[in-house]
Amino acid sequence: MSEPTEPLNGPDVQAFGELDQLVRNLGEELSGFRRRAHAAEARLQAIATKGGGGDAAAEERVAQLEAENAKLRVRLDEASDRTGKVLDRVRFLRQQHEEGAR
Repeated sequence: MSEPTEPLNGPDVQAFGELDQLVRNLGEELSGFRRRAHAAEARLQAIATKGGGGDAAAEERVAQLEAENAKLRVRLDEASDRTGKVLDRVRFLRQQHEEGAR
């Protein structure tokens, strides 16, 4: 025995219509996300099977870049130290010049 349902009035019909449209839009978005995910998985699979180990080459390149990055950081630190020393020397000379001009 089902309970009698009240007929939907104007605001309820409008709210139901909005809810229905939102659910449809979400379904379409989900479908789009699924298509994109499947396409991305297919591309990833193609990359993994191409050349028998593209990942190993990529990992090797990343390791090379990380080593190069470490060397560049050392050089940058050394250059910063030298620049600081030159700046200190310029300040000292400016101070000496200003004191001598008095």
